[in-house]
Amino acid sequence: MTDLATMISVDEALEYILKHFKPLEPEEVEILEALDRVLAEDVYSNMDIPPFANSAMDGYAVRAADTAEASRENPVTLRVIADVAAGYTTETRVEPGTTIRIMTGAPLPEGADTVIRVEDTSDWIRSRHERGREPSTEVKVYHAAEPREHVRPAGEDIHRGALILSRGTIMRSQEIGVLASLGKTTVSVIRRPRVAILATGDELLTIDEPVTPGKIRNSNEYSNAALVRRYGGIPVRLGIARDNVEDLTAKINEGLAQNVDLFLTSAGVSVGDYDVVKDVLNTEGEMRFWQVRMKPGKPLAFGLIRGVPLIGLPGNPVSSMVSFEQFVRPAMLVMESKTRLAKPAVEAILEEDVTNSGRRGFVRVMVDKRDGQYYAHTTGKQGSGVLTSMVKANGLAVIPEGVKLVKAGEKVTVQMLDWPESVE
Repeated sequence: MTDLATMISVDEALEYILKHFKPLEPEEVEILEALDRVLAEDVYSNMDIPPFANSAMDGYAVRAADTAEASRENPVTLRVIADVAAGYTTETRVEPGTTIRIMTGAPLPEGADTVIRVEDTSDWIRSRHERGREPSTEVKVYHAAEPREHVRPAGEDIHRGALILSRGTIMRSQEIGVLASLGKTTVSVIRRPRVAILATGDELLTIDEPVTPGKIRNSNEYSNAALVRRYGGIPVRLGIARDNVEDLTAKINEGLAQNVDLFLTSAGVSVGDYDVVKDVLNTEGEMRFWQVRMKPGKPLAFGLIRGVPLIGLPGNPVSSMVSFEQFVRPAMLVMESKTRLAKPAVEAILEEDVTNSGRRGFVRVMVDKRDGQYYAHTTGKQGSGVLTSMVKANGLAVIPEGVKLVKAGEKVTVQMLDWPESVE
């Protein structure tokens, strides 16, 4: 890929970019910090969970043999000799003809082999009609129980020594809950990529500056930083570099000094732009291509700056976000050791004609589902500077390269930007 003037396809660009990324090294983090990250170790259990047999119901711990003849018509009367609540134990043993009142989660007492639900005893009726009275010393049982009824055995969920979580698992809330149940306070996961974010241009203002003639606020820094966070990275915001060699070079050095894994710039890489950005990038690094056959997002640069991959995004806000989704997002996922790189996609019926440049098109659409079928309509003006076209969209309709027109009623593949309940 030596001809930097060549406009390459989206697939060629993505394949080439991804060759320069690999999973990052692991780090030990507190378990809550592991959410949505990839596990870098196998996790084995050092205990049974639950660690002891316990009651799955509020009721009475009994010997099943004592209830063998019990029924609604012929209840069995047992003597209540103790109470045990969750978090406590009792040294009292259940002997023939006796029972212990037990709460959900409490350890099953010695001598008992089953639990009778409170609903299947006289205590259920009494508890509803005689609230506030002292607990009864006797209880009638209306149910003939089998051994182990309503008993959670030790190790029902997890056995000591079992492999619980495998390396490569993406950590969700349930995996973090399992780690907590094992008493594991930290865990080894793939570290989050650090991504430098630099906007370029003399026309840019910080977001708290008043707009003056010829100037616009720096929205790209914030949308790109938000996307970096969304996809698991750490944004390293460098602010704005002005269109001169000294300032841009200083900002690049500032970013590289912060041990970033990926460098993002926005603007300054289009044909017709001042050559400052391109000149500095060529001087400081090895640039591999500058244009991709897509709309929006044709101006896209890629290269290495002192060994750090750099992706130069377009300056127009929609182009920048669309290009981020196609190239930066999968590169970040590779660094995070995630393997599912493609965006979730659906086949949707277009509800209006859509024209296309002939390059691969990414049309902002709103998708909804009606009668089991997905439908898509555009979000209005599709200019690359119309950021609200992204605000109104939940998907990008992908128009294949070479196609100039897709008519209403035809199906298109839509990359889902999000997946709201209204689409499910």
